Amino acid sequence: MVEKELLIGKLLEVGALKFGDFTLSSGKKSRVYVDIKQASTHPDILRLIADGIAEIVKDIEFDRIACVELGGVPIAVALSLQMEKPLVIFRKERKEYGLGGDRIGTLEQGEKVIVVEDVVTTGKSALSAVRRVEDAGASVVSIVAVVDRGEGDLKVKSLLKLTDLLKAYDFRNTSES
Repeated sequence: MVEKELLIGKLLEVGALKFGDFTLSSGKKSRVYVDIKQASTHPDILRLIADGIAEIVKDIEFDRIACVELGGVPIAVALSLQMEKPLVIFRKERKEYGLGGDRIGTLEQGEKVIVVEDVVTTGKSALSAVRRVEDAGASVVSIVAVVDRGEGDLKVKSLLKLTDLLKAYDFRNTSES
């Protein structure tokens, strides 16, 4: 398994844990925001994330990786490169210009798919991907996130829980005082 402490340390180092007044993509209000999108712009962090997710899914039989734009895209691409599996990216909204459609990439009937997410709160975004995978005749065999905020009922495998980050943040701040 990826060194959890190393990933947590790097996330804290780049300021991925933020405090303030935030509205999450789920619509929920929160005093804490986990910015995996910004953190995944750092190659060393993205590599740790891909390594960790690859470890989580190594015993799962799957054909394709799926994600919803934007947060899951760098994670899905890194994992695709590492595991040599194709991917499909779902748009948040159907595009009416160019080639149109709600996704980039293909899904084949009967394929087994893992859905990757940056942060899961209620799971609304992941469930959107699950529905679209199933509508295409494929099946989702696992949902994997970098961070699970632990606020929903969705069964998610994750590298970290929000509580892991908060404990490490508190420890760092109390030990530096």
